[in-house]
Amino acid sequence: MAIFESIVALLRRKESIVLATILSRCGSAPRDAGSRMVIRSDGTIIGTIGGGILEAKIQGLAKDVFKSRKTLIKKFTLNNEDAAPIGMICGGAVEFLMHFEDASQPARLKHYEELLATLGSTKRAWLAIRLPDREASEKAPPACIFKDGDASHKDQGFPTIRELLVNASSTQPVVVEHEGERFFVEPLCSEGTVCIFGAGHVGQKLAQLTKFVGFRTVVLDDREEFANRELLGSADRIVVLRSFDEATKDLDIDDDSYLVIVTRGHVHDGNVLAQALKTRAAYIGMIGSRKKRDATYEALTKEGFTTQDFSRVHSPVGLSIGAETPEEIAVSIVAELIRARAERIR
Repeated sequence: MAIFESIVALLRRKESIVLATILSRCGSAPRDAGSRMVIRSDGTIIGTIGGGILEAKIQGLAKDVFKSRKTLIKKFTLNNEDAAPIGMICGGAVEFLMHFEDASQPARLKHYEELLATLGSTKRAWLAIRLPDREASEKAPPACIFKDGDASHKDQGFPTIRELLVNASSTQPVVVEHEGERFFVEPLCSEGTVCIFGAGHVGQKLAQLTKFVGFRTVVLDDREEFANRELLGSADRIVVLRSFDEATKDLDIDDDSYLVIVTRGHVHDGNVLAQALKTRAAYIGMIGSRKKRDATYEALTKEGFTTQDFSRVHSPVGLSIGAETPEEIAVSIVAELIRARAERIR
C-alpha cells in the first residue's frame, strides 16, 4: 500500500512519474512479481525492485520514458557476475513493465485513489493490466480493478476476472494469456478474514500462521490474559469478549469470512457454532473429536438447526495429517483454510 500512497501524493502535487513493475522473474531474483519502484524526474526513487544493476538500468531507461511517454516491456537477463551484488545466488531473468504516469490526467489520480480505497476495504479484488503486444507502446497500459461481484469490464476490452483466474494464481501476481493477449493479474485483497474464537495455545499458533499466509486475522476470547497483544502480536485485531454468548455480535461477517472455533470448552464451542451458522461465512471450522462434534450437533438440533446447517461445518477441523501438538494442529487448520480460499476464488 505504501507505494500507492506515494503515487497518489505525487500525482496530487501534479508531479508526473515513471512507474516500474516486475511482471515476472525466474532464477533467484531478490524481488517478486508485483514489486514496484517510482522514478521521479530528478532521478530519485521510491520503493525498490531489487537494487544494484537492475535499479541502475531501470533508472537509465526512465529518462527516455519521461521524454517519450511510452510504455516499455523489458526483460533483463543477469549473469552470475551481475547477480552477486544484489543477493542473487545465480543469474536469472526479470521482466519489467515501465510506463509514464501523467499528473495532468485526472483519470490517473482517480485510478490510484481507487486502488488505495480497495486495498483498505479488505474485500476481494484484483488489478488487471493489459500488456502491450510489443516491446514499446505509445499508450499507457489499460488497467481495471475487478471487485468481487463485478460482472465484467468487457466494455473496456477486458475478459471477466473468472476467465483470467483460470490461469492465474489466487494469491500472487502473475502474467496470463487470454485469447492471444497478455494480462498482468494481481490480487489486491483476495486473502479474506479469519476470525479465531479462542486465544488458547491452538488459537495463538493459528493466528501466527493465518497472518503469515495472507489472511486478515481477528482473535476473540473472553479472557484478557490470553486476548492481548503480547501473546497475539501478529493479529490485525484482538477482541476481549464479555461472553461467548455474543461472540459474533460486532463482527462484519460476510461470504469472505472464515470462522475457526477453538475455545477452551465444548459449551463455548457449541455456543459460538450456533451463532456462526446464522452468518454467511465462507468457512466454519470447529475443533474437537467426532464424539464431541456429534454431541454438539445433537444439542443444536434441539434448537432448530438441521443436517443441512451442519454440512457447512468442518469438524474435526483441519486436514487429516496426524496432528497432535498445538503447532501441528494449527498447520492442519491453516492448510484447510488455504484450500477453502483457493476453491472459492476459482
